[in-house]
Amino acid sequence: MTTRPANPPLAIAFMLSATAFIAGTMLMAKTLGTDSLGPALHPLQISHGRFLFAFLAICTAVAALRPHFTRPHWGIHIGRTCFGWGGVTLMFASVAYIPLSDATAISFLNPVFGMLLAIPLLGERVGPWRWVAAITALVGTMVLLRPGPETFQIAALLAVGAAVFLGMELIFIKKLADRERPLQILLTNNALGLTIATIAVLPVWIVPTPAQWAALAALGVLMAMAQACFVNAMARADASFITPFSYITLIFATLYDLALFDVVPDAVSIIGAATILTGATLLAWRENGNPG
Repeated sequence: MTTRPANPPLAIAFMLSATAFIAGTMLMAKTLGTDSLGPALHPLQISHGRFLFAFLAICTAVAALRPHFTRPHWGIHIGRTCFGWGGVTLMFASVAYIPLSDATAISFLNPVFGMLLAIPLLGERVGPWRWVAAITALVGTMVLLRPGPETFQIAALLAVGAAVFLGMELIFIKKLADRERPLQILLTNNALGLTIATIAVLPVWIVPTPAQWAALAALGVLMAMAQACFVNAMARADASFITPFSYITLIFATLYDLALFDVVPDAVSIIGAATILTGATLLAWRENGNPG
């Protein structure tokens, strides 16, 4: 088993870098899922492009670094990849229909599910302040769902589904981070993910435009970089501590949406996002030397 000493500051730095890259992948997915660069691509094709180009980027890193690999834990890898592929596909579907900031904020249920699942599956303790923070984030997400007959966004349920899948993926990532080196985890995950995505995309695949090929390549490379930062963060801190910092993705997503699509968050989006960020801030503060 490969273990690393806890290093919360470094873990936070890795996670903050991951958030910028993750928001970038969602931006690329939105351009591909709309008619911005040509005929809208199916979410399964966007997901396939994400795994294809991420796999190529990671293979390039492996060829250059020539790391030593150990025997993979295939069962954990397969579970992680299945949940991860399902999660990103649902997320890519949602961003085509709702604001990028809303989809990102709803996806923040993923750390909440990860925290809850860490109790039985990882044996981590969750004190009262973690519960308060989780409930606060859940309330913010319900605000973003706009649960009224005139305002409810059905597409937002795709983002909720993505959060469930990605929350489960967090558990598998944490298990792998304690057993294998990050580059081995990334290579195995993306190889398995590319296999699943290739089979799934066959019925809906169309020839992308040159601009769409470029966006798919950017999506894959950004995702590979995000994964590398995320796995390194998870290897250096408890899952229930480090995952709330992924909420910073919301800031990047809002800025990207504003810059490229002129989407300005409305009052409901601001209130919901602020509620979620309140929960994240509370959890981070309590965990930084104030567990409970």
